[in-house]
Amino acid sequence: MASFQWFTELTTRERRTLYAGFGGYAVDAFDFMIYSFLIPTLIATWGMTKSEAGLIATSSLISSAVGGWLAGILSDRYGRVRVLQWTIATFALFTCLSGFTHSFWQLLTTRTLQGIGFGGEWSVVTVMMAETIRSPQHRAKAVGTVQSSWSFGWAAAAIIYWASFALLPEQIAWRACFWVGILPALWIVYIRRNVSDPEIYLATRRARDSGFDTSHFLQIFSFPHLRTTLLGSALCTGMLGGYYAITTWLPTYLKTVRHLSVFNTSGYLIVLIVGSFTGYIVGAILCDKIGRRASFILFAIGSFVLGMAYTMLPITNSAMLLLGFPLGVVVQGIFAGVGAYLSELYPNEIRGSGQGFCYNLGRGLGSFFPILVGTLSQSMTLVNAMGLVAGSGYLLVIAAALCLPETRGKALAAASPAS
Repeated sequence: MASFQWFTELTTRERRTLYAGFGGYAVDAFDFMIYSFLIPTLIATWGMTKSEAGLIATSSLISSAVGGWLAGILSDRYGRVRVLQWTIATFALFTCLSGFTHSFWQLLTTRTLQGIGFGGEWSVVTVMMAETIRSPQHRAKAVGTVQSSWSFGWAAAAIIYWASFALLPEQIAWRACFWVGILPALWIVYIRRNVSDPEIYLATRRARDSGFDTSHFLQIFSFPHLRTTLLGSALCTGMLGGYYAITTWLPTYLKTVRHLSVFNTSGYLIVLIVGSFTGYIVGAILCDKIGRRASFILFAIGSFVLGMAYTMLPITNSAMLLLGFPLGVVVQGIFAGVGAYLSELYPNEIRGSGQGFCYNLGRGLGSFFPILVGTLSQSMTLVNAMGLVAGSGYLLVIAAALCLPETRGKALAAASPAS
């Protein structure tokens, strides 16, 4: 297909980096999304409130914001590949340990620590991909393809959730879902053997070591970059907050409001997940075709409209099943270009720091959206709370996108070494 012709133009190095990022982001998604499937079970097993369940999700996202910014800073200093391995090891370990917890406070601790690695992985892998791809015309497609692996990780979480509860007693099944989270650590072996840091990063590192480059991560708050940092953070806050408000509570909505079984809940989510994979691919292509900002605005409008229709209209379960596909397309397609876009907004020497801060501050602020839904649902219906909170996020995306510059086709030039 002509839409995928770009893939054949990649070098062996570019493809190996794409595979590494694809797999790394998929296992990142699994370890994060598995908790959303287990919320109803944990509420029933431990007697947690919806607010406490939301607090665990929020705490994980807040720590992921810290981990993402920290990983961005460290990757500027110690290399993209090395820090990527650290992040995968961190989220895999603490996801596994979550299966050994026996109380709300213990799970809150392990999920908070898991968030550090979860947030860091995205920051590193998207910068690494953006710097590795030579052609600006293919950058969003490549980074978007890597991010599409989130759908595979999400699908794996749905399948493991279904299989665990079908084969094991409930009191063991939810623990097994967490224990499987240690397996992603094996992906580190592939990365160590097949991936190296991008040439743009290596040139910037040589310039820093020779004294030519004296940049510091705090420069993202300096006058030339402060406006970009604030607006980029607002853009990500809206995207992530709207997404978290819908996807964190969707399994609970399907089970407690729609009264679907574990099997049927997984079926509805699989349709949504297939749509999300399609959305990543479509979004990546659109970002390179019509521009980053236009794509963000288009998907934000679609996410708002379809999110409201999915949860608030009096539609049948069959209609909801069909509507899940386009909903998945828009809520995930909005993310396809953001990794490339944030990389293009900052110069080489502070790219990891700037991108990591914007996305992960957005993740940190967006992390309050799930707990806000849980809190509001005490005084209104769950679907109304989801709609109000998610809708606010997507309106913020539109406002921020209108104020930021367009970067489609921008080249990422290497730093000049000291003479």
